[in-house]
Amino acid sequence: MGPHRGAVTLGRAVTGVEVLWFIIGVLAVALGIAVSIALHEVGHLVPAKLFGVRVTQYMIGFGPTLFSRRRGETEYGVKAIPLGGYVSMIGMYPPVHPEAGERPRNASTGMFQQMATDARQMSAEELRPGDEKRMFIALPVWKRIVIMLGGPFMNLVIAFVLTAVLVTTTGVATPSTTVSEVFRCVVPAAVQQERAAAGQEDCQPGDPEAPAYAAGLQPGDTITAFDGTPVRTWDELSGAIRDRAGRPTAVTWERDGVEQVGTITPRLTERPVTDELGRVQEDPDGSPRTEQVGFVGMGSQVENVPAPVTEAFPVMGRQLQATAEVVVVLPVKLWETAEAVFGPEERDPNGPMSVVGVGRIAGEAAALPEVPLADKASMLLSLVAGVNVALMVFNLIPLLPLDGGHVAGALWEAIRRGWARITRRQDPGPFDIARLLPLTYVVGIALLGMGLLLIVADIVEPVRLF
Repeated sequence: MGPHRGAVTLGRAVTGVEVLWFIIGVLAVALGIAVSIALHEVGHLVPAKLFGVRVTQYMIGFGPTLFSRRRGETEYGVKAIPLGGYVSMIGMYPPVHPEAGERPRNASTGMFQQMATDARQMSAEELRPGDEKRMFIALPVWKRIVIMLGGPFMNLVIAFVLTAVLVTTTGVATPSTTVSEVFRCVVPAAVQQERAAAGQEDCQPGDPEAPAYAAGLQPGDTITAFDGTPVRTWDELSGAIRDRAGRPTAVTWERDGVEQVGTITPRLTERPVTDELGRVQEDPDGSPRTEQVGFVGMGSQVENVPAPVTEAFPVMGRQLQATAEVVVVLPVKLWETAEAVFGPEERDPNGPMSVVGVGRIAGEAAALPEVPLADKASMLLSLVAGVNVALMVFNLIPLLPLDGGHVAGALWEAIRRGWARITRRQDPGPFDIARLLPLTYVVGIALLGMGLLLIVADIVEPVRLF
């Protein structure tokens, strides 16, 4: 269902029950996101402690501390701005000991170098006697990578568990052999676009009848056999139709409990090639990729069918692919979002959104009066699962301060040290990630700007799916 600019309750009064359900939906997803962030940080905390790193803080949120409690050597708490969290470990940077007059190799007094030096000095101030082997930077590269990937891995686990619950209970949206619509005619896509632009009817006198319409099929009919072979899935039926172009074929369907038999002749028609997500594929020149196949002119009714837990893997794979594709073109998507906020363009429903937008969609989904409670719960779980997929993919971007940036730094260190061993050169030592602090600040400012843009967009030009 496409987005529209009216509210979900446009055209009638909003009831108190709907307002209550809207609040419940927002709070439920907010709680789900908060728990997801907390578990993301647990994904860093647990391996860090297992590897002996001294963890000084485990915090949910940023800014002033609302409350905290110290357990052992770690302070656990919640901060005022609920837009993330962090785990503070000692020795993230190679320390500098000012009392010994130590300065890092190749140190300089430039502004950027001074930023790195200050960070190293702050890291040194956290150290206590006996901490030399408990620093993050003192760990082998593979252990540092495990710690930094622990957060995204936890998001992956959360998303998979929620998806598995949805797959095995609510089910997977599956095209069935029940007919949802029947087209009256067969018209090339280019002609359809021309008529739509001119405000004309889809079918004009002289257009060839669609085979399904000519055979007498109607919405609600359930096709049970094609060419004498029983069909149980839409894939089986559509595959058989594509191979029978130009040949009269027996078709059996059920209408109101009564079996009916007819003959249908699929037309050889140019149809777009789609992928598993239903997206039209493109040729190298950017034009839609098409193929000549049999076509009868009817659509399938999509039904939720409970599936085994193994079906969660391909569902997750499609979610990861779609999210990664958005992240790859994130600057373009953000520009399009800005155009939608400050111009006449409509917001892309598949583009990025902030927690404000996610909360709004959750509230609207929960407030739908005609939707059963089980379906509302499924929609909210699906939103939380999607947020966890987005958190995982986004945190893997190889830029500091994201987890992927720390992983990239550790991998670069492994490459440098490996090359030194191969070439019999002196070990260059740990890679000083503090040298990348200027880039870290730039990325941090960019992330802040992105967050503000998306929040504004979700307020003034929200994505609406209902």
